[in-house]
Amino acid sequence: MPDVQSVRVAALADDASAMAGNAIMMANPYRPWPARITSITTLTETEKLFEFRLVDERIRSAFHHEPGQFVEVSIFGVGEAPISISSSPSKGGFIELCVRRAGEFTQRLHEMQCGDIVGIRGPYGRPFPYEDMKGHDILLVAGGLGIAPLRSLINNIHDERSEFGKVTIIYGSRNPSEVMFRDQFEMWRHRKDFDLILTVDVPDDTWDGEVGLVTAPFAELEVDADNTFGAVCGPPVMYRFVVEEMRKKGISYDHIYMSFERHMKCGMGKCGHCQIGHQYCCIDGPVFNYWEAKNIQGSM
Repeated sequence: MPDVQSVRVAALADDASAMAGNAIMMANPYRPWPARITSITTLTETEKLFEFRLVDERIRSAFHHEPGQFVEVSIFGVGEAPISISSSPSKGGFIELCVRRAGEFTQRLHEMQCGDIVGIRGPYGRPFPYEDMKGHDILLVAGGLGIAPLRSLINNIHDERSEFGKVTIIYGSRNPSEVMFRDQFEMWRHRKDFDLILTVDVPDDTWDGEVGLVTAPFAELEVDADNTFGAVCGPPVMYRFVVEEMRKKGISYDHIYMSFERHMKCGMGKCGHCQIGHQYCCIDGPVFNYWEAKNIQGSM
């Protein structure tokens, strides 16, 4: 067993490494840092979960994200794309990204193998108010690929479960073949401290969950409105209807948070690609509460 002095020396070394990494990253925020693919999991026909490990130990020590943030991923010679982080901040040293194959960049990423190198810069964006959520009930609603950024929040809550009250997860997909993270859902389904509701628009013979839109489970949902934070992520058409259901349950506007998907090109509010009204999604978001989003022209 290591002595106290050894532990202190190791901690100081880690702090020094992180400080050095921060200084290097701040010197050129546009520079992508090499990251090695350490794991690839096929989730559906079009989605894969990639695990990355930053190669430079100093950058790896300095990298820290919060649920709801994103990174810019580079494939050298191909291009760059913003992708939400799917892993919990507690997963030290590694970053998980859920990627849908939807174009040339994501096609090339899906063709890569473990051991291949990409570039990563970030993290960027305004996260979910994780510390403010502590001590409250949490209602999380995701549709389709919207489960990817919410998974970071869910896993962080899982790692600090005693800090939260009742946790309810509602996840909707078009059909059973598009349901992602099935293994993790099975784990949450059997835990008494998580209430999980899965629903699909079109079931098949294997489906034993709910059938209907992601708003359907609200009819039977019991909510302590004064003590609940809501988090929403999914197709844009979904937001208005989910927020309406949350408001019917009495959850206040400033306790309903949503993550917007925009094409964040630079990630730092310089290029204007992600502008919504007077806000830049990459720095003012991508997470907004409903009161803020309602007052952004073109967002809702």
